[in-house]
Amino acid sequence: MTFAIITHVPHIAKGTHYYAYAPYVREMNMWAKQVTELIVVAPIVKSEKTAVDSAYHSPKIKFIPVASFDLLSVSGLLKTILKIPTISWQIYKAMRAADHIHLRCPGNIGLLGCIVQIFFPNKPKTAKYAGNWDPQSKQPRTYKLQQWILSNTFLTRNMQVLVYGEWEGSTKNIKPFFTATYTEADKVPIVNRNLNDPIHFVFVGALVSGKNPLYAIQLVERLLQKGHQVRLTLFGEGKERQQLEHYCTQNKLEDCIVLKGNQTKHTIQKAYQDSHFVILPSESEGWPKVIAEGMFWGCVPIATKVSCVPFMLDYGNWGLLLDMNLEKDSAVIESLLKDQPLFDRKQMKGAAWSRGYTMDVFEAEIKKLLLDS
Repeated sequence: MTFAIITHVPHIAKGTHYYAYAPYVREMNMWAKQVTELIVVAPIVKSEKTAVDSAYHSPKIKFIPVASFDLLSVSGLLKTILKIPTISWQIYKAMRAADHIHLRCPGNIGLLGCIVQIFFPNKPKTAKYAGNWDPQSKQPRTYKLQQWILSNTFLTRNMQVLVYGEWEGSTKNIKPFFTATYTEADKVPIVNRNLNDPIHFVFVGALVSGKNPLYAIQLVERLLQKGHQVRLTLFGEGKERQQLEHYCTQNKLEDCIVLKGNQTKHTIQKAYQDSHFVILPSESEGWPKVIAEGMFWGCVPIATKVSCVPFMLDYGNWGLLLDMNLEKDSAVIESLLKDQPLFDRKQMKGAAWSRGYTMDVFEAEIKKLLLDS
């Protein structure tokens, strides 16, 4: 089977290998195991691979580079108008050569893929919508357009659309799905965390405004001011890093808040295993892997009420849902710090839930999708 992937994810070419953001590539390698050939339509960037990049494992891969584009400015829009015909033709050729078409949405390339796939009504297709599918959420118009096309069973035929969460009013081609990082073999016993020890928080994600890393820092700062022994480690890079470091310096937080930048999967895993809480005060998410990963290793999650996050935390039964109010949120965390039995229950219930979504289960579900298509 020839499997065509249409994605906006930037790739790095090194010899005959293609690298991209590791969590995405790990997932695509699961699909690749079930097929004989990959066609990847995606942008190429000229940069060095980092600790968060990984390579495709497929022995037979055809890469079709396309230009990236944006619709955020007048100049960007004008350039986009010139690029769209060429990109659309490249997507069309890849889809024509494929036995199965796979779209990665939301994204600009995914939007074009949504439109071009209309011309292949009889080919089996899947789309992975990795963002927030909640129809009531506030999202860019291009995201809403992708949701509308994918949900329209007249325009979009013979496709299963994989989304995070279950949403009322969904069309018959919308399938609740999940993602995973760890395997059944990774299920070593959870280590209990003592709340009498210094409390460790971990943040994993891009250091950008949408992820609200400053709010995570301020929450820990507020707990410090209340006399708690707390420490926060942030993993990730982004344009806010310098601002965050300046904030920590100005407020004399360097001893308890550390920014580690991008790190390997193993280093992140060790941080989860050593932490009491994983925190993600993000404005928008699909299925936040860092929350599921932290829970897998026994971290109690602290996250915002976006997308399917309330479902992931069982509406607060095995985690804490943020209101984005420093006084209120820090008080809720402080209350939990004083209740070891409640913390233990949240930890064990959350870990049990997360460990139900392994790569083994994920691979089995992918096989079903391809067999049913």
